[in-house]
Amino acid sequence: MAKLMPRASVAEAFRRWREANPEPTTELEYGNAFQLLVAVVLSAQSTDKGVNLATRRLFPLAPDAAAMASLGEEGIAEQIKTIGLYRNKARNVAMLSRMLLERHAGEVPPDRAALEALPGVGRKTANVVLNTLFRQPTMAVDTHIFRVANRMGLAPGKDVVEVEQALLRRVPKDYLLDAHHWLILHGRYVCTARKPDCLNCVVRDLCECRDKTA
Repeated sequence: MAKLMPRASVAEAFRRWREANPEPTTELEYGNAFQLLVAVVLSAQSTDKGVNLATRRLFPLAPDAAAMASLGEEGIAEQIKTIGLYRNKARNVAMLSRMLLERHAGEVPPDRAALEALPGVGRKTANVVLNTLFRQPTMAVDTHIFRVANRMGLAPGKDVVEVEQALLRRVPKDYLLDAHHWLILHGRYVCTARKPDCLNCVVRDLCECRDKTA
């Protein structure tokens, strides 16, 4: 595990990420709150690119909870069969659509407990929705963020919840709303798992993982 990055370096890293990308957002394609929720549920163990290919077929047929519930599990599965675990995901999307209609008038609730009560929605998915849709300062720790936080010494932790809590403590408040997106993009395109692109990393001099940056 890398040495803990000094707080001044943490602030400078986020300053540079914001300077390079002032308005980061998700790479999932969606047209409304319901579609973002579904896209995030579908993205588990799948790439955003793969999910976007599937939802370009799915969302025109079922743009909201009522239409998705009417399409049903089999109809959903037919449209998303190109992504992993598609049958399981089709079942969850059909069930969560019905639940949204029954409990929330078809709307996505801005509440963690209500979100996590939906089929297929765990802590990470709820955090993405709360942050992206409702602009709450949450931190959805996926494999990219977990790797970056530990490798750089930004917010080390043994599991995703530990890293999430460490990031919420260590990321300056001015950057917290968009920190989730900056970290994912950094992990996806620069600080990759097998071959990090340290030569083109804008925070290379701040990173505590010296064996990667030497």
